[in-house]
Amino acid sequence: MSQVNEEKRWAIISLASVPLIMTLGNSMLIPILPVMEKELDISKLQSSYIITVYSIVAIICIPIAGYLSDRYGRKKVLVPALILAGIGGGIAGLAAWLMDNAFLVILAGRILQGIGASGAMPIVIPLVGDMFRRDDEASATLGIIETSNTVGKVLSPILGSALTAIIWFLPFLSIPVFCAISVLMIIFLIKDKKEEKEEDEPMPFKKYWQIMKEVFREHKRWLIAIFIIGAILMFILFGFLFYLSSILEEKFNIDGIKKGLLLAIPLLALSIASYITGKRIKDNLKVMKWVSFIGIVLAGCSVAVISFMDHFIYLLIIFLVCGTGIGMALPCLDSLITESIEKTIRGAVTSIYSSMRFIGVAAGPPVIAILMKKNIFWIVALLTIFAIGAGFLAFRNIRPES
Repeated sequence: MSQVNEEKRWAIISLASVPLIMTLGNSMLIPILPVMEKELDISKLQSSYIITVYSIVAIICIPIAGYLSDRYGRKKVLVPALILAGIGGGIAGLAAWLMDNAFLVILAGRILQGIGASGAMPIVIPLVGDMFRRDDEASATLGIIETSNTVGKVLSPILGSALTAIIWFLPFLSIPVFCAISVLMIIFLIKDKKEEKEEDEPMPFKKYWQIMKEVFREHKRWLIAIFIIGAILMFILFGFLFYLSSILEEKFNIDGIKKGLLLAIPLLALSIASYITGKRIKDNLKVMKWVSFIGIVLAGCSVAVISFMDHFIYLLIIFLVCGTGIGMALPCLDSLITESIEKTIRGAVTSIYSSMRFIGVAAGPPVIAILMKKNIFWIVALLTIFAIGAGFLAFRNIRPES
């Protein structure tokens, strides 16, 4: 029994390495951008493409990766995806190191990395559902996965700044190293249920598509609600993070590692909330609905009072409350999908959910950047309206059976 528990523990650690590394592989590049503009003689708009092309490619490819994982097995998609992400990061790093006009080659590397990322983190969620028969174990593991994802966000500004201080392109070159570690852990420490049933023939696409249509016909109301809520929460999180990062630097003259550490505090609250929520919700779908609703309300209340906060300590406290609320909601949304959708199409459904979250991540910072040029009222109004919309969808449309 202890050996089984030990195997599960290492399997969970291996799974958690994927969102951690994928988050680091994108977010820790942000400190590079100002340096890259000087080193490559490019504009701010061009440097933003380093993040944008990655996100756009991932959004497009995630549903394809989800389908392939349902058809051929999670590991058969996850391992090549991690390898591709590592190759993409390596190409970008080598181009920055060895080439004079490296910008387009760096973008090509980031496109490859985005394709790899599409088959990494989004595949982890259905893989958890496949691996754990008991719903309470799956919920607890999904809480750890969300925690790992957030820890990546916490470490990114700190690690990215530290590596950039050594050599500006070192964050790129670290990506293949991180991916290699995760690949080895996935290969040797995780058993894919689909691999254990080699006699099973892949489902024909026509039948697969028919099942997908039937599932959406039956569960459309709450599935679409969860997709939209996921996008809104990521929009609020990354929009609020961008706003706080800008304000700390422009208004309070706090930058560099110190700013990274301050931003890490509320993100750490998000991590803790995700972990505790995953442990506590067990397999109770009604509890998942109400915990996610309360989390959304907390996030909404926090963004509604941004304009009244004139000291960075108050802003950090408000963001801490916001992060806690989002941390409560995310594991619930993950579990509602994995515990309500049959395994044959779970990869495709969770991949659509992941794509929607990616849209929120990609859209939050630029939208907030535009609104910051106008008036804080518009930021507060937009984030509050989005939070109210998410709360309404959670209250009205998520109706899980007990």
